[in-house]
Amino acid sequence: MTAELWLTQLHENGYRLTDARRAVVEIVEQSTRALTPVEVYDLARKKYRALGLVTVYRTLEKLEELHLIQRVHQPQGCQAFVSAGHGHQHLLLCQNCGRVEFFDGDDLDALTRYIAQKTGYQINEHWLQLFGLCMDCRKN
Repeated sequence: MTAELWLTQLHENGYRLTDARRAVVEIVEQSTRALTPVEVYDLARKKYRALGLVTVYRTLEKLEELHLIQRVHQPQGCQAFVSAGHGHQHLLLCQNCGRVEFFDGDDLDALTRYIAQKTGYQINEHWLQLFGLCMDCRKN
């Protein structure tokens, strides 16, 4: 999906298409790594100097509601965001450079059934993120 399609979806859901919001959308949509809200703010301010941090948070929140981006929970506790995958995919995240890749793999049924049986939970969904080093970082 392109930044223009994201902006169209925001507009169709009642958001004004300001230069500040456009800068946030373009940064997140073009990134190949997970970005924290502060990183989005710092990068987007290079495109639109008057950008406010509140606009970044509100835009990220709406993009997540529209399933255009997804939240990444990182080991150091800081949440970040990345363009959403297509269908049901999981994430590989490089702990060095922050690169994000999606992978298919929904053969977790046996594990979720076991956990549900053991705990009594009714498991409705799951989200898998794997952390490590990408090929480029392993070479360096």
